[in-house]
Amino acid sequence: MEPKWLEWARELQAIAQNGLTFSENVYDRERYKQVRDLAVEIMATYTGENAEHLRDLFDRQAGYATPKIDVRGVVFKGDALLLVREIQDHGRWTLPGGWADINDTPSEATIREVYEESGYRARVVKVLAVYDRTKQGHPPYPFHTYKLFFECELLDETPVPNPHDHETGEATFFTEDHIPADLSVMRVTAAQIARFFEHHRNPTLPTDFD
Repeated sequence: MEPKWLEWARELQAIAQNGLTFSENVYDRERYKQVRDLAVEIMATYTGENAEHLRDLFDRQAGYATPKIDVRGVVFKGDALLLVREIQDHGRWTLPGGWADINDTPSEATIREVYEESGYRARVVKVLAVYDRTKQGHPPYPFHTYKLFFECELLDETPVPNPHDHETGEATFFTEDHIPADLSVMRVTAAQIARFFEHHRNPTLPTDFD
């Protein structure tokens, strides 16, 4: 479970963001900024992160605060699972994916991320899991996030690497007993990967959700 201070700070940030979005009263807006600053102070104190960086991160959030959406493609070839190296996380391994973009459906976002990060063309065939990041054993993160995992079927077994992708390195298929230990746990956990192998062995399993 995540620490309570993170839950409190995240909720304070959301209250401040919502208040600054809808309030026109100058005094109320000042109070909401104080609430936001309190969230910044809590996060900076417990994480060691630079307070100005956190304040800038929160300042850039606009509109009503809602969970962010992270999509991941679960692509099997035979009994091997596709993983990519995350350059921004010291070359650790993860399922291809990322934030969903505006005007993309969840499946479109997943297909795009799989191609951009691995070079493989695929299509979505099933929603495997809809997880609340806070309940999945990931490291702390400033924003509340839902993680959507889609089973994908390869359309072409020959990858065409995207020359414009600067987020991931090599893409490799791993069998269950050879999954790398150095996973990018900000993005995927060993328990989630093990669960997706269960789904692969038993396609009749229903979608997991929190």
